Amino acid sequence: MDDEEERELCGRFAAGDERALEQIYRRWSPIVFTLALRVLGDRGDAEDVTQKTFVSAWTSRASYDPAKGRLSTWLVTITRRRIADTLDARRRVRELQEKLQRFAVTEEPLSSEIDLGDRMLLADEIDRLEPDAQRVVRLAFYDDLTHQQIATRLDMPLGTVKSHIRRSLTRLRDRLEVSHVAP
Repeated sequence: MDDEEERELCGRFAAGDERALEQIYRRWSPIVFTLALRVLGDRGDAEDVTQKTFVSAWTSRASYDPAKGRLSTWLVTITRRRIADTLDARRRVRELQEKLQRFAVTEEPLSSEIDLGDRMLLADEIDRLEPDAQRVVRLAFYDDLTHQQIATRLDMPLGTVKSHIRRSLTRLRDRLEVSHVAP
């Protein structure tokens, strides 16, 4: 594609032409996906990043200024931000999993009333999640299944399972933090 064709494509894209978005996606999605896969090492996450990159590009297309750089550079910048978001979400999920693991039911006898109270609080908070999220969280923490195993067992897309876990852990963290601070 020469410079003139690219300028015309960018103009149509900025004007909201969905066919231009389709052309841009076909041309640059393999690069976005490859970059995400190399950094994240997970095909499902790379697919999510690719989708989020192009959704972000589409919704913020008015901010693209061809005078500041090529469209491919702009897309790579968006991709890097989405990768960083994914890495940050992974870190938060790991931290929450570690915290929640302390509340998980174990075969050991309960050591104190506080542990029982925490477990009851956690069980109550899980019951407040939407039904699909409840099933996913219970399978992840009580049955110790991987995301892929949960996706297979519940016949859900892997990305949906990961999203349920991420959102649920965030909700649980927010609720548990509030309840631990309450008098």
